[in-house]
Amino acid sequence: MGKVAVGVAVIGTAAVVAAAALLVRQRMRSSGRWARTRALVKEFDEKCGTPDAKLKQIADAMTVEMHAGLASEGGSKLKMLISFVDNLPTGDEEGVFYALDLGGSNFRVLRVELGGRERGVVHQEFAEASIPPALMSASSDALFDYIAEKLAEFVADEERLYEQPAGKERELGFTFSFPVMQNSINSGTLIRWTKGFSIDDTVGQDVVAELTKALKRKGVDMRVAALVNDTIGTLAGGRHSDPDVTIAVILGTGSNAAYVERAQAIPKWHGPLPKSGEMAINMEWGNFRSSHLPLTEYDYAMDTDSLNPGEQMFEKLISGMYLGEILRRVLLRLAEEVSFFGDEVPAKLKIPYILRTPEMSAMHQDTSSDLRVVYEKLKSILEISHISVKKRRVVIELCNIIATRGARLAAAGILGVLKKTGRDSVKGNGEKTMIAMDGGLYEHYTEYRKCLENTVFELFGDTTKSSVVFEHFNDGSGIGAALLAASHSLYLEETS
Repeated sequence: MGKVAVGVAVIGTAAVVAAAALLVRQRMRSSGRWARTRALVKEFDEKCGTPDAKLKQIADAMTVEMHAGLASEGGSKLKMLISFVDNLPTGDEEGVFYALDLGGSNFRVLRVELGGRERGVVHQEFAEASIPPALMSASSDALFDYIAEKLAEFVADEERLYEQPAGKERELGFTFSFPVMQNSINSGTLIRWTKGFSIDDTVGQDVVAELTKALKRKGVDMRVAALVNDTIGTLAGGRHSDPDVTIAVILGTGSNAAYVERAQAIPKWHGPLPKSGEMAINMEWGNFRSSHLPLTEYDYAMDTDSLNPGEQMFEKLISGMYLGEILRRVLLRLAEEVSFFGDEVPAKLKIPYILRTPEMSAMHQDTSSDLRVVYEKLKSILEISHISVKKRRVVIELCNIIATRGARLAAAGILGVLKKTGRDSVKGNGEKTMIAMDGGLYEHYTEYRKCLENTVFELFGDTTKSSVVFEHFNDGSGIGAALLAASHSLYLEETS
């Protein structure tokens, strides 16, 4: 009996020792994984670094590319498109103007009543419509006839409210968000369709002429006064509110900037100099590229897998389409290399673009004690139900790294534009630099917006935060287009 008891005791002790050893190994493995997690996060943070000196180099590179793009077509990664907008709104515009905003499979028509300097935008109304899928690959006439019909209905509904003065055509600003070679303020040739459209007989045609013919066929008495893009529209909206606005930046799904340039500083402009001496330039800055941009392996891989590899690199670092995808790629590596979410890699984490920037923003801005928002987002989107608070903090840290890099790079881009226009430092005369901003990323991602604005103040040396003013102007593609129709009206002379 004694021997049996001793044997049981020995076996029991061995089991305890084995269990303890297993626990030690698990802890060591866990400790090793955590150390590797911290190392990967630290490496990512360092590669995304944007010290002020680097941002100033990027701003200088942006200015150089702007000069090159203005000198000749194809001279730079920046297209620096001449908008033919040489009369930005002044705030004095009066009357009723229309806008058509065709940006994808949906479009809007707007009516905007302007009351001059005293009353500004008095009233606005809009209607939305979807383009039937069949028309997205039909004929040019079929598409524009459908749009003209909807415009006709809109005008008919409102004729009882707004009687058009005798002898005056209605005037329309046309926002057409597809690649166009602009030929004048109200003409432009379609280069190619995007966003699911495939109508061969429109390519190479003047889209304003196509719309005008359809309006005539449908009996709509309306003249297209301006063909614009949404960034130029934002610039117009900003200028209508404040004459000191000289630059507009859109930070949404994509990103772009437009600004007011001296006409004499555009070597590739061969037409007569405009009376205003100014020209609005659509930079298409999403395609900016510089060796100073802090790119990581995640950015290179995302670019390679994208629909446009090698293009729009600046946009891929700063805009809403991509920030959440960069986060997904970093989390996937952590899951694969250090079992960040457990032994199995979450299947949904392997799906590109499943993690959208609005969700990233919500996690980044989670201030609850147990980071409940992070938990709920990971559970609902990626079906990850077990993640410690310590790991939730890592997720927020990654959101911060990605958003901070994007916001600071956007700020460097703004500084580059302001350098080009000679407005890149605090002036002693109290002159203000006004920047019109739009886009869902800027509007809704508070941490991103604060970082962007504070970085511009830093780079400017604007300690009082008074010489640079950010103004949010909503709906450049709608109201902005109507304002440009007003500032390029045929009847300006009669009202001035």
